[in-house]
Amino acid sequence: MIFGFMGGTYYIVPEESGTELFSKKLANLQFYLLLLGGLVGVVGFLFGWTAGRPLLELPVELKWAVVIVALIFIFNVFFTMIRTKKWTAIQGMLLGGITMLAVMWLFGIPFFKNLTLDYYYWWWVIHLWVEGAWELIAASLMAFVLLKITGVDRAVIEKWLYIEVALVLITGIIGTGHHYYWIGTPRCWLWWGGIFSALEPVPILFMVFDTLNHVRHKRLEVTDRLVLYWAVGCAIFHFIGAGVWGFAHTLPLVNRWTHGTQVTASHGHMAFFGAYAMVILTVIFYALPKLKGLDQFNQKRGFWIFWITTISMVVMGLAFGVAGVLQSYMWRGLGMDFLTVQGFMRPWFMVVLLGGLGLFAGVIIYIINVLSLATKKSQ
Repeated sequence: MIFGFMGGTYYIVPEESGTELFSKKLANLQFYLLLLGGLVGVVGFLFGWTAGRPLLELPVELKWAVVIVALIFIFNVFFTMIRTKKWTAIQGMLLGGITMLAVMWLFGIPFFKNLTLDYYYWWWVIHLWVEGAWELIAASLMAFVLLKITGVDRAVIEKWLYIEVALVLITGIIGTGHHYYWIGTPRCWLWWGGIFSALEPVPILFMVFDTLNHVRHKRLEVTDRLVLYWAVGCAIFHFIGAGVWGFAHTLPLVNRWTHGTQVTASHGHMAFFGAYAMVILTVIFYALPKLKGLDQFNQKRGFWIFWITTISMVVMGLAFGVAGVLQSYMWRGLGMDFLTVQGFMRPWFMVVLLGGLGLFAGVIIYIINVLSLATKKSQ
């Protein structure tokens, strides 16, 4: 995911700035450092070299290596931007998002012996990356693509970027509290977390549909329907997965029953796929043909990828959701044994498996498609 955000940023910033990237050598260095660090981390896990913290398993040494990569990235992007007098809201929001991403990462490095305190700051990385920094980056990437494929006025799209910033600063940061319900923090977080949650996806949804409304009324021509499909799909999945699914079980009175069940897995799969995987795929399907100089190419495979992956994810998300409701009711509500309940959930896990196989097939077709485009000669 980080590779996708960084690659998208490196494509967009020179385009928005109207200038060349400050240093391609730094960009290449950053790429190989991040790739090497990731490979070392994965291999290290196999031999027990881990920090032992869920979702922040990287050892401290590799976490500092990530900090170095992030500093190189911010330095390169910032000095690309200041070489031009053409500052835009998309540039500013991207820079703010990647800076927030780097700063929040720092809170995942120290380990506190008090687990309440440790998890308090642990969520500053897990939550404020996903519902803070990544939201800003994703909104910027989406805004750029919509501008390019629809030709609408920049003001139409940028107004939603400002609303996105406001919601991240208000609801995203305070909404961290919905992770503080059951870890030993003060009771005030029950209501702060419940009220200020799940609104961040709203601006991206409105950005996409407001843009399409302007396209329809002004009879503008959409230059790339495949990219438009991915953009609209991203907005819908983002809103349903992060907004509807997230809000449905973020209120304390509901979350006391659903916390740690497959309801969370349903929300996580739908939201992560829609909010971030799809926005990166949107940028890739827009940028790769441009980088290769391909004015015309067969988009049929791209549409197959879209429908296979989205339908598969819907199947997985709904199956996880049904399993989670059963689990919440039978395990938490009726007090049945945890392992006994798994037997009632098993049929829905088979549906999840089918959805997963479909998604895997879509990914294989995507890889073939990308390699095919990447090896085509410029027209």
